[in-house]
Amino acid sequence: MALRAKWLAGALCLALGAIGGIGAALANDEIIERTKNDNLWPAPGRDMALTRYSALSDINKDTVGRLQMVWSQSTGALRGHEGQPVVVEIDGKPMMFFVSAWPNIVQALDLSDPDNPKAIWNYVKKTDRDESAVPRACCDVVNRGLNYAAGKVIFHTLDGYLIALDAKTGKEAWVVKHAYPEHGETHTGPALVADKYVIAGFGGDEFAARGRMVAYDIETGKEVWKCHSTGTDADTCMTAETNKAHPEYGTAGSDISLNSYPEGEYKIGGGSPWAWFSYDPELKLVYAGTGNPGHWSPSYRCGDDTHEACNTGKWDNKWSMTIMARKVDTGELVWAYQKTPFDQWDYDGVNENILVDMEVDGTMRKTLVNFDRNGFAYVLDRTDGTLLRANKFVTVNWAESVDLKTGRPVKVKEHSPFEVGRNVQACPSAMGGKDQQPASVDPKEPWMFYVPTNNWCMEDEPQQRTHTQQGTVYVFANVYMYPEVPGVTGKLKKFNVLTGETVWEIPDPYPNWSGTLTTAGGLVFYGSLGGDFRAVDRETGKVVWQRKLGSGIIGNPIAYKIDGKEYVSVFAGIGGWIGLPITAGLDLSDKFGAIGATAMAKAAGLDKIPQGGMLYTFRVY
Repeated sequence: MALRAKWLAGALCLALGAIGGIGAALANDEIIERTKNDNLWPAPGRDMALTRYSALSDINKDTVGRLQMVWSQSTGALRGHEGQPVVVEIDGKPMMFFVSAWPNIVQALDLSDPDNPKAIWNYVKKTDRDESAVPRACCDVVNRGLNYAAGKVIFHTLDGYLIALDAKTGKEAWVVKHAYPEHGETHTGPALVADKYVIAGFGGDEFAARGRMVAYDIETGKEVWKCHSTGTDADTCMTAETNKAHPEYGTAGSDISLNSYPEGEYKIGGGSPWAWFSYDPELKLVYAGTGNPGHWSPSYRCGDDTHEACNTGKWDNKWSMTIMARKVDTGELVWAYQKTPFDQWDYDGVNENILVDMEVDGTMRKTLVNFDRNGFAYVLDRTDGTLLRANKFVTVNWAESVDLKTGRPVKVKEHSPFEVGRNVQACPSAMGGKDQQPASVDPKEPWMFYVPTNNWCMEDEPQQRTHTQQGTVYVFANVYMYPEVPGVTGKLKKFNVLTGETVWEIPDPYPNWSGTLTTAGGLVFYGSLGGDFRAVDRETGKVVWQRKLGSGIIGNPIAYKIDGKEYVSVFAGIGGWIGLPITAGLDLSDKFGAIGATAMAKAAGLDKIPQGGMLYTFRVY
């Protein structure tokens, strides 16, 4: 049959990987093998390096004008549709799996007739649910996607369950309670499948959670290792080898994380790894970013009483705001680079760490690229954490630069919130130069990235802390966010991470909260919160195709190919931190609502955007 022949590449390995009993041993290898099959989208970022690059080229600059919607499918949920589906092959049959926002409904679609998918099963956990996770989710009830490996669909729920389902039947293989809303912990994910493990974090820094990463056996769900972001050297899984190449980042031997907080504060010290994880199977290292150090009133997180004294390095609040490289088998911390030590702006450090190999200053390097909320685009050697570049990719005034020798930002006091009651202006806003919405890259052009950006600034006024209770809103700051330039709240940029050059940019009246998809067809796909799904010429930055979808787009496009036809799919469904004022029905006249999001939602006119969770799929006719 034609369909089976065209999907033959990698089929033997994939079928073997789905057989029970040997799945755990081959889970890592089977994902790598699927990645070689350009027709698939086998993992959240397509590959474990999170490139979000498709080598398919049937949809290109010449054919994109004939791109039309071919089918759509309701997610079963109303709001908060970040993430993306996966497309794999099981026993020679193309399958798509995806999960909705809360209450986290999983659907399995048979794509054998790719223009008319057939629902095989769906699943939603119906017992022991914790509704308190909904108001504790910062920010919004989003879900960033699921995984397929070892014959299992592996996903997470907002209220803290990690669940593996039999991919053929939708029956539970194992269920683990991973995060606890009563402690401020909610899980928006996604988890990572690496080697023979499922590795997960959670969110909750604004609810006094204490961050940690946990690895579970993919076959049984049994916990294998657990490492905290804050606390003693043992708690954080530091060893004598941690930061061996860069002791200036911090080493073991003095409980550096524990002692970088005032007494006891590490227990509610944030640092949650709540977004994207990547993995290098050759180095056997997992890369994850950690969030802010709890509340937003910085003076309470320092044992001294001035901005200058709190920025000497003693009170860095480690390991919040940190890129961590951990050994996949043990969790041992190989290196840790803190991007925003002693954070004063909520520049959560959880954005995706994209792994590419490129020449830097005449030397080939295994690099890691991170577009941080703080407005800097970092390039590091992923083997040892060497900082190679730190260029501003949006307007930044909180720091002059990043010192490449020490790795520390050169902060500007005028734009650094510190004292209770002192109002400070800063760019970018707390939502960052880029929030969690992922960038993409063509590995053949590894220095050039396609980046969705936020172009907002803020006023931040720290407030008096009134409690230290986990699971209760824990912010203590009045934040007002506003567009840097009236009428422009988002941009798509083509950005050179080595030179710091913006090659082209597309301004948008709506925020860019969708990830990007880069293709060999010379195109970049992305969506607007206004609901516009677009294809852009990679060379010129010209929008060459656009369609209005039923709701705002905060999902990430994917591409796949079945029976000789290339498809592009994307979620629509307004939500996320920026959409929360609309989806939760907040008062837009309260400029401090949703930690400043209400003012931005009002400025961008998001109250005019309808809600509704749908998956839309397109192909060329």
